[in-house]
Amino acid sequence: MKHIKLLTLSIGLLGIGTTYAQTTPTLPINTIVERVQKYFQVYPVEKVHLHFDKPYYAVGDTLWFSTYLSRNLAEYEPSKIAYVEVLNSRDSLIQTLKIPLDKGVGNGQIVLDPQFMSQDNYRFRAYTKWMANFDNAYFFNKVVPIGDVINKKLITNIEFQNNIGGNKTQAVIQFRDRTGKPMINSKINWEFVSGWETFDKGKAETDGLGKVIINLSAKEKANLEKGQLKISIQENKNEKPLSSSFLLKNALWDADVQFFPEGGDIIAGLAKKVAFKAIGSDGKGLKVKGSILDSKGKSVAEFADFGTGMGYFSLLPLAGENYQAVVKFENGQERKYKLPAVVSDKANVVFVKQDATNAEFAVVTSEENFSKNPGQSYYVLVQSNGHLCFGAQVNLKSSSALVNIPKERLPNGIVQVTLLSPDGKPISERLAFVQSEKLLNIQVTSDKQSYKAKDLVNLKLAVDNNGQKFPGSYSVAVIDESKVPYNDQADLSIVSNFLLTSDLKGNVENPNSYFDEKNPNRDKALDALLMTQGYRRFDYPTLISEKLPQISFLPEQGIELSGILRMNTGRPYPNGGLLLSVPSRNIKKDVYTDQNGRFTFKDLVFPDSSKVTVNARSNDNYRSLVINMDQSFYPEIDKNNGYKSYFVPNIDQAFAPYLANSRKEYRKSILLDEVEVTGVVKKAITNKDFPSISGLCMPEHSIELERLTGCNVLTKCLEEVLTGLNYDRQKLNCYVYRDYNAGGRTVVQLFL
Repeated sequence: MKHIKLLTLSIGLLGIGTTYAQTTPTLPINTIVERVQKYFQVYPVEKVHLHFDKPYYAVGDTLWFSTYLSRNLAEYEPSKIAYVEVLNSRDSLIQTLKIPLDKGVGNGQIVLDPQFMSQDNYRFRAYTKWMANFDNAYFFNKVVPIGDVINKKLITNIEFQNNIGGNKTQAVIQFRDRTGKPMINSKINWEFVSGWETFDKGKAETDGLGKVIINLSAKEKANLEKGQLKISIQENKNEKPLSSSFLLKNALWDADVQFFPEGGDIIAGLAKKVAFKAIGSDGKGLKVKGSILDSKGKSVAEFADFGTGMGYFSLLPLAGENYQAVVKFENGQERKYKLPAVVSDKANVVFVKQDATNAEFAVVTSEENFSKNPGQSYYVLVQSNGHLCFGAQVNLKSSSALVNIPKERLPNGIVQVTLLSPDGKPISERLAFVQSEKLLNIQVTSDKQSYKAKDLVNLKLAVDNNGQKFPGSYSVAVIDESKVPYNDQADLSIVSNFLLTSDLKGNVENPNSYFDEKNPNRDKALDALLMTQGYRRFDYPTLISEKLPQISFLPEQGIELSGILRMNTGRPYPNGGLLLSVPSRNIKKDVYTDQNGRFTFKDLVFPDSSKVTVNARSNDNYRSLVINMDQSFYPEIDKNNGYKSYFVPNIDQAFAPYLANSRKEYRKSILLDEVEVTGVVKKAITNKDFPSISGLCMPEHSIELERLTGCNVLTKCLEEVLTGLNYDRQKLNCYVYRDYNAGGRTVVQLFL
């Protein structure tokens, strides 16, 4: 554990010997440090990273990934189970995997079955149960596009053309068949929907290039952002119409520019950085340039972004002055934005510089504020990755004071420098990126310069840390870039994740670009990012007041299965024996229920999707017993997130080389069109076929929808609320448990 050195800084201007009386803090620095350190020691930080074998996939592929867990403390047993969720573009949960971790490393795979997967932008979310105790904004998130050449018969490409300043936008859509041939002179029906409501609809016909233009009203801006355009096209009257849909979030061009003074305020008489962030309707950065004007229209500063819609400029504000920014966009539009008001009664913390040994910050305030409050005391706390690295009390003897922090105390990554008032309230914050140590040097060499088809390739992987060998677990993915074009800077590596994005709320565009030494603006761009991106992993007022967060989940040491054993009458069955078995892993484990009939199998380790059996046949009256398994917990899905900006609108075109290769891979399969099958109509099933459950045409049980609130998997929820109901996942039917154990196979009839 690192020790915190408490420093009292008293730095005044040279040549001035006047001494000011120091204010007495209401909360001593020792007390603040002890309370904050208490939190950091009890609540470790865990981070998860997924390494995929490819940046995108096609339906029919097998998606392989490695899982890595990072933790900031060594004095506890870390999580040994990671959860990986797959969500579609509508934020519906498609699949969840539990990945066992051995020394922080695990792996898994997902077969992209054509029967269940379709072309879409899928979001992969990964976390541990310990991480679920805190803000899910710090979960691992990555958008992985998946194309489809097996099921999809319609290839589309959509572009939006805005009538800037007007009242409409045009959707230009091109249609091609499976072979890539334009679908000319084809009739289409289109519908603009938002939720369950239709706002516009119409008909059109494709031109000689297979294109059609649809006009959408810009007056429906709110509905366009949430809505979608549904299309059906019919090339041949004898064939079934083909359909497709498009999100309309990016249909209208729009822009938002925000300004962030360094440290939080524009202070009169102090030249400081003012950062800005310009984003479009799709959430991605916009190229901008412009100037800052005072109230008389005089230009006092100019600015331009660093390539990601973010940048900063220096401003020396005057008391009582108002400033506005004139921003010019690439499409020729020009807009004006007001800057935050100039203040004189605030103190801020700002970043000065860093060298090989120190990171230098400063506490600054206006001359007016200093003259009113001479000798004012402040606190400076510096934390990084859940470690309190530095704590100091600063007594101002002038309008500024320097704070030097030795970099040997700071790990690689984001440092959060917070300025607190004498009563322990945060009043200013500055993020900075510190690289105290060099990143690992990884070299990959092959035994040959070139290879023939089907040759064995031997690779040598060498990893060292400042000349020292660095053993560990590593994953390597090999792809053919001619078939899988890849933009490395737009990807999320384990370095950019663990050191940058995992500590920032929201999405970070092109995260790897901030670690590319060939990028000339990377340091400036990274500083602009940290001045504009939100960071609230730790809430200092809560920590200082000792209001520690409530913990619902401890770090899992294995897969845990729990439930309750009941009599068929519904009464809990105490001291009952249960046996769990995993045939594929030769695992068997037995437990006994407590006085309330509850049981728990703890610390299980087996691959996800393994077949697990739990039975109570060791009990004499097992035919009269019912096993109800507890429903698994899943964190709330964060639907209002910024990850939709990563969605690829035209997957067919964006990944054409890969999808063309995928089509060749699956050409051995014969894809049948619709086939008409004739036969004898079977007798319709009625309630008379289920006398054991239907009674006299009246239901035995009714379930109110309120009891299914928050239900992710309907069959699991039904087993919970209907005691004695058993769902057979092989036959996809429900049975009465007592009859099922006795050999009866009468299917339970369910009505919605």
